Amino acid sequence: MSRNVSTAQGRKNRRKITYLWVAALVIVIVTLLALEQTALLYVLATVGLTILLVIVAMADLSGSQRSMGEAVPADDAAALGTGISSAVPQATTTASAAATPRPAPRASKRR
Repeated sequence: MSRNVSTAQGRKNRRKITYLWVAALVIVIVTLLALEQTALLYVLATVGLTILLVIVAMADLSGSQRSMGEAVPADDAAALGTGISSAVPQATTTASAAATPRPAPRASKRR
């Protein structure tokens, strides 16, 4: 028997296994609730949450390793807290500033 399984068939097998695990856990939880074993449910919930937190803590959420030569983006956390648009000032050249027309001042309305 070949171990090379197509990706669609592999997904279906993993999905079936996941559904079996979910069904088994539902049966265990309902049985413990029916037998009024809340202390055991409390311990299982605590252990399950701890395992989940360890998995999330060890996960590589960025998706890739940063190289040492790569530039680090500016941190705008302080700018966000104070309402400033950016902590890093944007450099404008005099040519680009002169090329942008400014609107004419409005005349005040008199009654």
